[in-house]
Amino acid sequence: MKQLSTKVTSNAHGQDSSYFLGWEEYEKNPYEEIKNPNGIIQMGLAENQLCFDLIETWLAKNPDAAALKKDGQSIFKELALFQDYHGLPEFKKALAEFMEEIRGNRVTFDPSKIVLAAGSTSANETLMFCLAEPGDAFLLPIPYYPGFDRDLKWRTGAEIVPIHCSSSNGFQITESALQQAYQQAQKLDLKVKGVLVTNPSNPLGTMLTRRELNLLVDFITSKNIHLISDEIYSGTVFGFEQFVSVMDVLKDKKLENSEVSKRIHVVYSLSKDLGLPGFRVGAIYSNDEMVVSAATKMSSFGLVSSQTQYLLSALLSDKKFTGTYLNENQKRLKIRQKQLVSGLEAAWVTCLKSNAGLFCWVDMRHLLDTNTFEAELELWKKIVYEVKLNISPGSSCHCTEPGWFRVCFANMSEETLDLAMKRLKEFVESTDSRRVMSKSSHERIKSLRKRTVSNWVFRVSWTDRVPDER
Repeated sequence: MKQLSTKVTSNAHGQDSSYFLGWEEYEKNPYEEIKNPNGIIQMGLAENQLCFDLIETWLAKNPDAAALKKDGQSIFKELALFQDYHGLPEFKKALAEFMEEIRGNRVTFDPSKIVLAAGSTSANETLMFCLAEPGDAFLLPIPYYPGFDRDLKWRTGAEIVPIHCSSSNGFQITESALQQAYQQAQKLDLKVKGVLVTNPSNPLGTMLTRRELNLLVDFITSKNIHLISDEIYSGTVFGFEQFVSVMDVLKDKKLENSEVSKRIHVVYSLSKDLGLPGFRVGAIYSNDEMVVSAATKMSSFGLVSSQTQYLLSALLSDKKFTGTYLNENQKRLKIRQKQLVSGLEAAWVTCLKSNAGLFCWVDMRHLLDTNTFEAELELWKKIVYEVKLNISPGSSCHCTEPGWFRVCFANMSEETLDLAMKRLKEFVESTDSRRVMSKSSHERIKSLRKRTVSNWVFRVSWTDRVPDER
């Protein structure tokens, strides 16, 4: 008799992906400047550790929030007993205003339309349960975040159909790619329930253009399907450009209160913008009352603690702090990203031009022995085991072009990033040197064979031949 479910016994969770395997290798041999200077440097984890000092300073100046006090009086008992899955009203209000601030206060968010969840993982899965039946499909542009194979599919039974994007146009979404993905789903006899995008993109580190956003809204309107916009990196946009949300497009098109707006849902989290993944704070924003109602009931499976809500409501309600934090966070991300790009260039490696996120989409195609995913994985293994850098291969993100890698830069110190780039440069130089030597040796062997072929061609045995002849 079968004792365990197929969810337990199958590999549908995606944990056997090279994306997660790299983490496992790092955990076996983590780099530490003093204790383990030759360990693996973690560059596969999109954490924002650049502004903890700002949050810690605020906590020191506002001890009541962390001590669960209000006007100097303890509210521990009140918070300890609070278990309404609708969430603390003051926190939802503060979160809505923070989301508005990130978008330049061009759009508004109604706190009553926010559903709290234990991180964006829970939020995205909850939306899948609300919008799709097992076997229904969502279209996702590739490359996409490897964790989506687990978050969107594993427990819900939903399917992912790729929207093919290529380096020829910077991996932007095109109308033909959308139509082809939709048609492919139909060929597979899958009912398409929607499109899911990350904006800014994980793993590309780029914002969706207004053209792409308009295209997506027009597409889901014509097909009468949903659009989920995962905007958990919205506060990481740096440089001169402002973040453009799908909510901006709805406003521009005067669709804010339309039927189409009920099929557009935003996912948000404080894991990336505030660097608080351990607090497990995610949110769904939807104009569909039935989605909000059902998702709120489902949130009882993954609530945000009332203590966390209370602390963060105080933090996010401090407008002086949030304004300073967002500006400083963007400045520091820009500087750190520039440090990574400069280090890559010094190692003769380039990356996709980007202006958001905690990572770069790095082009290492020139380091592949052959233009195959097998060669990509071989290169990845060398970088993990020999160079001691954990980076994420493009194949784990379902990229269709071998040789791209996601490399994170905000989860380490400047000194550690410099060391990582030093290791990579030495590896690239040694790889190029070996290739030059190999080419030179190959030419010498060819020349020698031409001169001596008559002497050995009839007496050489099969086992004496060089390996590349077998």
